[in-house]
Amino acid sequence: MNMLENPDCLVLAEDVAGQDVGVVHAIRPAALDGLGGLVGAAAARFAGQAGFVARYGQVQLLPGADGNVTTALLGVGEEKDGADPFVFGALPDSLPPGLWRVGAPADIAATDIALGFCLGAYRMPAFGRDMPPAAAGARLVVDTTGRAAAEMAQCMNLARSLINTPPNLMGPDDLAIAAAAALGPLDVQVLVIRGARLEKDFPTLCHVGGGSERAPCVVEARWHGSTATDDAPLISLAGKGVCFDTGGYDLKSASSMLRMKKDMGGAAIMLALARLIVLRDLPVRLELRLGCVENSVSGRAMRPSDVVTTRSGLTVEIGNTDAEGRLVLCDLLHAACEHQPDLLVDAATLTGAARVALGPDVPALFANDDAVAAAFVAAGHACGDPLWRLPLWPGYRKWLSSPVADLNNISSKPTAGAITAALFLENFVRTDVRWIHIDTYGWNDVSRPGRPEGGESLGLRAAYEGILNIFNIGDRMHR
Repeated sequence: MNMLENPDCLVLAEDVAGQDVGVVHAIRPAALDGLGGLVGAAAARFAGQAGFVARYGQVQLLPGADGNVTTALLGVGEEKDGADPFVFGALPDSLPPGLWRVGAPADIAATDIALGFCLGAYRMPAFGRDMPPAAAGARLVVDTTGRAAAEMAQCMNLARSLINTPPNLMGPDDLAIAAAAALGPLDVQVLVIRGARLEKDFPTLCHVGGGSERAPCVVEARWHGSTATDDAPLISLAGKGVCFDTGGYDLKSASSMLRMKKDMGGAAIMLALARLIVLRDLPVRLELRLGCVENSVSGRAMRPSDVVTTRSGLTVEIGNTDAEGRLVLCDLLHAACEHQPDLLVDAATLTGAARVALGPDVPALFANDDAVAAAFVAAGHACGDPLWRLPLWPGYRKWLSSPVADLNNISSKPTAGAITAALFLENFVRTDVRWIHIDTYGWNDVSRPGRPEGGESLGLRAAYEGILNIFNIGDRMHR
């Protein structure tokens, strides 16, 4: 199973010179009156009789006089204030095999068209099944900007495939191996920390993973851009990699446990973001830390009311063993801050409270710096990967108090769960380090154009564009 394959649904225009190429016209409802000018009066009349109204994701094939389909229509819905590449994900499953190009309104970027097409062509890996070779499908003809879309899609699909992997095939060691496979060939220094050193350097994470026969580990990776100076911005990424979460002794219900293979989604997204930064050779220094662990039930598992001493020296009372993600992250964040990064970003499938507040499609963003938060939110809006900022409300800090430790890992109140989880993490971030925390869902509950049901890389593109904005990295060839 190769999770790093480049999308084969794109082909450069220079490689298909002289070959027949079909045309897809991307249409908004307001442009329907001019459809005849694009495809001819007869074809426009056919489309109308077939019920084409340019609804979002609606595809209509238009047969020619010989019965062959060389023209199609794609409804892109009403004009949006911001990018939406996903609508073009409706095309791969709807077009006949062959070469196609897309004509779209001027405000739609070619890279968004290509990215959406690649995301729609994604297929979940086959695990343990003998699959026949995939039949030749539709391929999109692109110019050289298609390379950027291919890189982005490759990284997004890497995160998707890692999240979709069954938990028996994606334990802590498997996640570490996947990280090495994604970064090692790109000349990234990758270290996997286990055993006695892990217990010393990441004691809280070890406490979470103590109940599983699959031992925890931490991935640490470092990279230096080819044009980055020694004082170039240091970007530090951290991801929650709970490969399966039973809830521990505070056991989840059967229905709640069904999707817990996605609880390593934060690590998958941060790994994919790191790979993208390296592929684009940004002029930065990069560090990545992934906490790879499984939260299981056994005689060695952590118990409610345990007290553990974190890497920072703060003690934490375990109020609930199902609030383990913040325990995994706290040591990673403290380790990152020891190197004084210019920006620290973490991602985690951390709380159900964030989903109650914002639903599955909009990750919650927390930040200790208003300008950084604004840059990430604006970037997410511009690229169609929205984030919504929630406050690190100081009045709730006392809800994390404990009579026997410096902190409790859960709040004493039943409300504002996403905020109190972020406030817990804030205790392990230096006040002079700019920090972004993304509480993501990492999953599509239903299939939509470009977004198949299953693992999803929510927040990846927003974080990448936010980094470009914050550090004024001006190379726009990839955007």
